[in-house]
Amino acid sequence: MRRTQVVRISGELSAGHVPNCDSANGARAMEVRDLHKTFGRSRVLQGLNLKFENDAVTTILGPSGTGKSVLIKHLVGLLEPDQGEVKIFGKDIWGIAERERYDIRRRFGVLFQDGALFGSMNIFDNTAFPLRKHTEMSEPDIRDLVSGRLKEVGLENAAEKLPGEISGGMRKRAGFARALVMNPDILLFDEPDSGLDPVRTSLLNDLILEVHREHKGTYLLVTHDIRTARKVSDYIGLIWQGKVVHYGPAEEAFASEDPFVRQFLLGESAGPLGMD
Repeated sequence: MRRTQVVRISGELSAGHVPNCDSANGARAMEVRDLHKTFGRSRVLQGLNLKFENDAVTTILGPSGTGKSVLIKHLVGLLEPDQGEVKIFGKDIWGIAERERYDIRRRFGVLFQDGALFGSMNIFDNTAFPLRKHTEMSEPDIRDLVSGRLKEVGLENAAEKLPGEISGGMRKRAGFARALVMNPDILLFDEPDSGLDPVRTSLLNDLILEVHREHKGTYLLVTHDIRTARKVSDYIGLIWQGKVVHYGPAEEAFASEDPFVRQFLLGESAGPLGMD
């Protein structure tokens, strides 16, 4: 039986992730509709539409500069769209009050490219930071929960080390532990394999799959690494020129005869994608 952890948030008890917690009314955990975003003269998102499957691992791929990280920032409410909707658990997050949008953000966990750890804090305190900031948990309860998360990612013996004293792969795992510590319903990974060698990338992918099997949740990975996409994905989406050109089960993507999809996933030089 999957373990459900109970944490105290703002004086109220809040259960850990419950699969499809908003699916009773048919709501998707995440959905974007006709999303547009422009920075100066650069039109980054040009009518992007995506419905993410609940409790699945979805990988978003695409050329550099095509809007993948901008999509993540919209999903967590850090960027407001110029046009379109960002719906989280069935609610347009820019059509609700700021307080409700803040509460929705707390249901996210995010693993940034470099782990985004505080250099002056040890690994334990980095992982505990969201609990101390956003909850009223006691220190003994925090210690139990954080120790469990660090053990889950294989860092129980590195809790007292500073980020600068551990390897890049360990920093990624520490960032993963921190992303998990609030028992999020949604977990976003912004190029989790960036800067890792192939072996450590494969080990991180194994960890992502293991944690997802244990806790479920809706996972979204943004990556350039085709091996990562092949290994972890239930679904794959490809973005090009600010729009979705393919979305569906991973096996369909890798079997696709679409010229762009085939070129990108096979890394071929011949095809519609060039150097410009």
